[in-house]
Amino acid sequence: MNVNELLRLIPANTFRDLAIETKVDAQVKKLSGEVIFKLILFSMLNSDKLSLRVMETFLHSASFKSFSQFDILDSRYNSIRDRICTIKSTYFEKLFEVVFTTYNKQLGEEHALSKADSTYVALATKLFSHGMQNGSSRASGKRFVKYSVTLKGSLPSTIKVYTDQAHVNEDVALSEVIDKSDSVKGNVVVFDRGLHSRRSFDKFTDDSKFFIGRSQLNVKCKVEKTNKVGVKPFGSTVTITKDETGLLAARSNRKTAHPYRVIKGTIDETGEGICFVTNMLSEDCYLIADWYRQRWEIEVFFKFIKQHLNANHLVSRDENGIKVMVYMTMIMAILIIAYKKLNGISSFKIAKLKLEIELENECIKAIVTLCGGDPSKAAHLFNSG
Repeated sequence: MNVNELLRLIPANTFRDLAIETKVDAQVKKLSGEVIFKLILFSMLNSDKLSLRVMETFLHSASFKSFSQFDILDSRYNSIRDRICTIKSTYFEKLFEVVFTTYNKQLGEEHALSKADSTYVALATKLFSHGMQNGSSRASGKRFVKYSVTLKGSLPSTIKVYTDQAHVNEDVALSEVIDKSDSVKGNVVVFDRGLHSRRSFDKFTDDSKFFIGRSQLNVKCKVEKTNKVGVKPFGSTVTITKDETGLLAARSNRKTAHPYRVIKGTIDETGEGICFVTNMLSEDCYLIADWYRQRWEIEVFFKFIKQHLNANHLVSRDENGIKVMVYMTMIMAILIIAYKKLNGISSFKIAKLKLEIELENECIKAIVTLCGGDPSKAAHLFNSG
């Protein structure tokens, strides 16, 4: 699938409809929501380290004008900065939701397993005064922005940006992002041991959100049933030793409203004990362990956005601007991952490069056509292989 086919999957009236719905362009003459969206997208794809100066340079380029289909664009970097800081982030949030839904369906991942986790971006305290802190950051002079994400199949489906101290706690942050994620309902989400709130477990169960979490080995469970451990399948990396169902102990020994399974075993490679908690009461215990192992995919995703989409670098340190840039990073990630999978490309780096080259070729073709030329006469030059 080439870049034009990929982008045409986004419904044609998306920008217009969302601009009307969110009123993103009220009293704005030049830098509309659509222009800012396309400028950030184009700049992310064509630059290893994005900045306001980079975006200003691309805004005036013939390639970007061809890509965006806006001919008269004349704004300075400070105008771009101000617009990113004040533009309604809900516009980009809704664009992200449309893009996710579109490519999730295209990849056939509507019922795929979800993974939930968080990552941090650190800045010096003198540059960023309102971020969160932890024990080590107080000594190092760092503050953090936290991104909590659900990954459905291979694509990010929900993203929350946190800068307040309360969301340092994963029980708060991950519970919230899973609770707000409609894509998890009726499916399975896996997460690490940072989330262990019994109240959250009951809320997920009430909302028909099935989960698998890792827990401490000494988890307190009032056992009501001991389940039979089946035959270990070929390729499994853990050996299950115990599978029990019962109510979990919460604070002050209060019991959970629903029963949960506590599955314990040993990691074959290290001999380390491992414990899973889940609200799926009838699935095979080795299948539960295998689903949990897929949680690693979200770690690969975080590495991808930090290495190839420069997610560690904040173009804007304004809270609204941070949200805008994070939603754009997620949209860019979806496009690259979809392009990579649909074209059978093995590397994120190569997928991004090929997407960039194809987009550049399309811009050149459009400019040649505007000048009265015929790009088809040089078709061999545009074949990126």
